[in-house]
Amino acid sequence: MKKILFATVISCLLATASFAQFGGGFEGPSAADQAPMSVKQAVDSWDNTKVVLRGRIVNALGDEKYTFTDGADEVIVEIDDKLWAGRKVSPENTVQIFGEVDKDMFKPTEIEVYSLTIQQ
Repeated sequence: MKKILFATVISCLLATASFAQFGGGFEGPSAADQAPMSVKQAVDSWDNTKVVLRGRIVNALGDEKYTFTDGADEVIVEIDDKLWAGRKVSPENTVQIFGEVDKDMFKPTEIEVYSLTIQQ
């Protein structure tokens, strides 16, 4: 009985040690490594194209929609309230947004934002 218990404990310890070496996640290129594109390039892209934009949010339009500018052009971005995560952003702050182009036949092109970071 003691031998079985001992063998079971050793097996569990070895299994735990082998799983420890596989901790962590993906190491490689990510959306954060993608170079930002211009608002014009984003607006001219196909529907559902993933985009990274860097610029400023200049005003709130209501219903989670904001005007975003890269300094040359503007686009409406939709930022879900939960993405703010308590952070405050003013028109003076530079932000980087990761999102997707949302084209609708009867509305201007918008960017649906999935992630927002405040740049230093």
